[in-house]
Amino acid sequence: MARKVPRKKTRTALPGMATNPVVLAMVAVAGVFALGLGVSWLMGQPEPKPVAMTKPPAVTAPVAPSPPLPPPSPVRPSAASPPSPSPSIMTVPVPTASPPAITEPEPGAGPEATDAPGATALLPPPVPPSLPVPAVQPPSGNAAPWRRFAVPVKALAPGRPVIAVVIDDMGLDRKRSTKMAGLPGPLTLSWLPYARELAGQTQAARANGHELMLHMPMEPSVDADPGPDALLVRLDKPEILRRVRAALDSFDGYVGVNNHMGSRFTADRAALSPVLAELHRRGLLWLDSKTTPHSAGLGIAQDLNMPFAGRDVFLDNIPAVGAIRAQLGKVETVAKQQGYAIAIGHPHDATFEALASWLPDVQKRGFSLVPVSAVVRAHHAGG
Repeated sequence: MARKVPRKKTRTALPGMATNPVVLAMVAVAGVFALGLGVSWLMGQPEPKPVAMTKPPAVTAPVAPSPPLPPPSPVRPSAASPPSPSPSIMTVPVPTASPPAITEPEPGAGPEATDAPGATALLPPPVPPSLPVPAVQPPSGNAAPWRRFAVPVKALAPGRPVIAVVIDDMGLDRKRSTKMAGLPGPLTLSWLPYARELAGQTQAARANGHELMLHMPMEPSVDADPGPDALLVRLDKPEILRRVRAALDSFDGYVGVNNHMGSRFTADRAALSPVLAELHRRGLLWLDSKTTPHSAGLGIAQDLNMPFAGRDVFLDNIPAVGAIRAQLGKVETVAKQQGYAIAIGHPHDATFEALASWLPDVQKRGFSLVPVSAVVRAHHAGG
């Protein structure tokens, strides 16, 4: 029989490698190379996109709407591309939806700035241009004082322009008031209610052929004194009416009222409305001196359908004879253009001198001199 040869046991080389320094160095190099490959792979992956907020931050001040941003163009990876921002800094994309609602108008913007949908106006609502006036029942027909005390005039030729000259501030300066009332008329003389001995002064003027009015003191917008018991915007309605009625009772025989000063009061519709309503109730006409372009007087008078008129030319803002004569020429021009003109002057020496030379020839120049009631009767509401 053949003899069996015993097999030799083969030892593995791994335990020997653990103690071989050459092998350990090779394993370390392989590990570093594998780690480098892993890092390179991670850096090549796309950066996570920032998470958009669900709603924009609260806006505490008005902002102008931004134009929509163009869509971002795709970024291609390139070796020359700038480095990406640090992932530790959070970036919030700009919202492209509608801008937040405006909570207050922009500075200097008009009312239309708050008319946009969703806008909330913080300014108070504007005052309505027209406030209601109370219903008034004036005297009927010739019973109304503006008709009963009117200076009668002859029938006027058709197409002939008429001129009414009103002299304000009558009564305080007795000498100049008497001098002015001595001019040929008819003029319309407007008397201050706080002048003395009004009954005697006004009766003498009426006997000389002049028409009478009451010159109601009202608050100006400048630093000037309109006189005692003037109508002021800060007064309540009962006090305004008390002062109005006291002035209206100061004398008799006048056709209506015009304002003395009053650039502030006549511009206040709420304050002026009860005054004109009282005049209308008493059957008086209203002549707006128009000391301000913002006067509400003519509009209120139209709403009440009461007799009214408005001043066209001031004669003596410059109290010099030459300047007043130039203004009288302007009065004639206005009368030719619109068929009538109402001029207002004052009892100054220069005004008296200019009128004394102008009045005798006004008829010859193709005009009719009339009291203010005749202009109202022919050209304005309630006539």
